[in-house]
Amino acid sequence: MRFLTVRRLPRCLTVAFLFATLAFSITALLHAMHRAELINHPYLDKVSSSIGLDTTPFSQSSSSSDSSSSSSSSSSSSSSDSGSVSKPQADRIVIQRPSDPIRMHENSIVQFELPDGAAGSDITIKRENATLVMLVRNSEVHSARSSIRYVEDRFNKNYHYPWLFLNDRPFSADFIRMTKNLVSGVPTYAQIPREAWSMPEWVDRQKARECMREMASKNIIYGGSESYRHMCRFFSGFFYRHEMMQKYDYYWRVEPDTQLYCDIDYDPFKFMRENKKKYGFVINLKEFASTIESLWPTVQNFSRAHPDYIHPNNALDFIVDDNKNLTEGGYNLCHFWSNFEIAALDFWRGQAYTDFFETLDKTGGFFYERWGDAPVHSIAASLFLDKEEIHWFYDVGYRHHPFTHCPEPRKEYHETGKCYCNPTQNFDRNGYSCTRQYRRMRGDLGVQKSINEMMASNDRKHAHLTDHPE
Repeated sequence: MRFLTVRRLPRCLTVAFLFATLAFSITALLHAMHRAELINHPYLDKVSSSIGLDTTPFSQSSSSSDSSSSSSSSSSSSSSDSGSVSKPQADRIVIQRPSDPIRMHENSIVQFELPDGAAGSDITIKRENATLVMLVRNSEVHSARSSIRYVEDRFNKNYHYPWLFLNDRPFSADFIRMTKNLVSGVPTYAQIPREAWSMPEWVDRQKARECMREMASKNIIYGGSESYRHMCRFFSGFFYRHEMMQKYDYYWRVEPDTQLYCDIDYDPFKFMRENKKKYGFVINLKEFASTIESLWPTVQNFSRAHPDYIHPNNALDFIVDDNKNLTEGGYNLCHFWSNFEIAALDFWRGQAYTDFFETLDKTGGFFYERWGDAPVHSIAASLFLDKEEIHWFYDVGYRHHPFTHCPEPRKEYHETGKCYCNPTQNFDRNGYSCTRQYRRMRGDLGVQKSINEMMASNDRKHAHLTDHPE
């Protein structure tokens, strides 16, 4: 019986095998040194990827985060010193894979770019200088994921705007892993500075806690919550000052656990810029009077001290009934529900709103009572803006428990398949809604010309200027 024997390989194959083994070993060694940051060359990522090696860095180290934070701070301070902030232009999305696992630390900012080959990474997209922003806790990860999915599917999958996630604590590695691949734009995870999420020194802490206990005993919504007060104060006067917001001109606030029911087939940021809008909302309603008992007298005193800040074509009729003036009329509690708002950041950064917020903040009303950012934003927009700069995004089907805005015209929104909400559940017709006051202020039905009509009008104007330059 003959035994099977392994034939000797031809010498050329043996040499080729040895060279291949040597090349692979050298590449692996270089890659290991690259990952350990002993050497750094972008070509190594391509070579490593081509032979199947993992190109993910070991982790987002604390030192690298520290350096990125300090560099961001230094660039921000240098920008403010020079009186201008560098603004990104409409850009081609250039992407890197984020680190995994991720180690976070106090006051950290982690900014990721998406992997090569991700949606939009090889497409030039004209975008406005804007971001989607979400204030969210680690425990709300699944509520956040739901909102992200709605916004991406209904709008952002076609535009790839960046996302900024903010938290008063460091984001957990799990939160980042569960959200970073849902977004089509660059995600950034940043922590809120302590001074923007704490009681200022002029607030009597003992008095504030006694007020909270009293409000809680009366079953006033969020009456006993200190964290809710920090959130309201943060959105009233600090979110637009965060260093990661400084480079943007517009933002869209997205809350966890919200739904979008209609396709948004245009760019709302572009719409805001081209139509000179400063503040956009979807739902308006009345505030709880017990949470803002001293807010309106404070607003009236401020308006007397700064009459030059009140716009002559303001939206006072939205917040004051019976055609009364600012000093004589009482606040009717109407406000824009700020959990959805698309706005121009230069409004909050302006002198009028800066002085307004600082005046409110010095009273301690955010803690002694429970002043919400929604009435603060709404009163400011109604007084300091031209009412034509305020826009109702009527075409946006939106829900945040317990209220739903659903566009009603069946042919335009429902028979076309654009929306799938129930128009009979539209909160605009609820007696607690302030749609009637908004329509009164507008002097019409309150539903401006459709978005398509307004954008078409802008296109015609642009074509006319192009054909007939001055």
